Amino acid sequence: MAIKKKFIDIEIPIIDESVSALGTVESLHKKTIKLDLSRKLRGKGLEVVFLILNQNNKLVAYPRNLSLMKNYIQRTMRKRISYVEDSFETSCKDVNITIKPFLITRKKVSRAIRNNLRKTTKELILEQVKTKTFLELADSIIQGDFQKELHPKLKKIYPLSLCEIRVLDTKEIEKADLSYSRQARIDSAESVKEEKTQAEEIEEINKEKAKKNKEKEEAEGEQISSSDKGKESKSRDRKDE
Repeated sequence: MAIKKKFIDIEIPIIDESVSALGTVESLHKKTIKLDLSRKLRGKGLEVVFLILNQNNKLVAYPRNLSLMKNYIQRTMRKRISYVEDSFETSCKDVNITIKPFLITRKKVSRAIRNNLRKTTKELILEQVKTKTFLELADSIIQGDFQKELHPKLKKIYPLSLCEIRVLDTKEIEKADLSYSRQARIDSAESVKEEKTQAEEIEEINKEKAKKNKEKEEAEGEQISSSDKGKESKSRDRKDE
């Protein structure tokens, strides 16, 4: 007897959404789906391939490949600019990955500057991915946080109009740490923000105290100087007499 196919919900934790696919839990296991996140990311042309896994008769999809669309890259290209791209394999905390950064400079630059940007970008990426799991890295790239960390350091070499990760890919998503929760990351970011806010308040209080102390010292100094001037004028008057 043939198993009747039906639409089944597939959870995608990394973007807090779910999609429906026609099939059975068994037939959809280890299948892939491709989603265009351009609308969600407000025009940024990002395409993500998700691998569907059966977890206790529940289908959950995890990102396996992130790539910028060609038409998005073409829209960012201009005349009299230079672009820098690279491709290398490395390891994050849990799996091996392939990563391809893509940079666009504000003006046309020499080969030496392009090589410097390429080398520095690779060094920064290798340093940062060691501390992240694949899902943490993928979420950071989707949200743009990873690129924002790179941009200020790279623009010291030369101003950039674009700093992006063109491709992030792994063949070992099943070996990755799948316990990552985006909500936990949001909660952690909010707690860090609260800590920063408290630290800023303390810093403002300390600045205010320092300002008042300075004003007090200046007022006392003015009083002393005025009294000294009075004494000097009296001594001069006595001499004149």
